Amino acid sequence: MPTIERINPDTLPDAASLGYAQIVTAEGGKMVFISGQVAWTVDGASPPSDLAAQSEIAVDNLKKALAAVAADVSNVVSLRIYVVDYSPDKGEAVLPAILGAFGSHPTATTVIGVASLADPTLLLEIEAIAIV
Repeated sequence: MPTIERINPDTLPDAASLGYAQIVTAEGGKMVFISGQVAWTVDGASPPSDLAAQSEIAVDNLKKALAAVAADVSNVVSLRIYVVDYSPDKGEAVLPAILGAFGSHPTATTVIGVASLADPTLLLEIEAIAIV
C-alpha cells in the first residue's frame, strides 16, 4: 500500500481552500497515468453545454477509471485540468466538482487554459496521476 502525504507549508500560499495541495509525496506502490477524462458517457449522449455539469461528469469518469485499477480519489497525487477559454469565473464553475471529490484528499493541481479540446463540445478535460 502506498504512503501519500499532502503538504501545505506555512511558507506558501494557502492551497487547501482551493482544493489542492502545494506538495504531494508518494512512496511505494505503482504509478497510474489516467488519460484526460471529459464529459463523454458510455451511452454516447452529447455533453451538457455548461462547464459545471461537464466538470461533474468528467470527475465521475475519473472515479470510474480509478475504480478500474482498484483505486479511488485518495490515490490521486496530481491533476491537470484543461479549461477552454479559461477565466476566473470558469474556475469557480469547476471548483465544486473538484472540492466535492478531492476535498479531503487534495492533489498537486494545475489548471491550464486552452483554446480548444479534441471535440468542440468539450469545455474541460481532467488528467490524473495516481499511486496504487
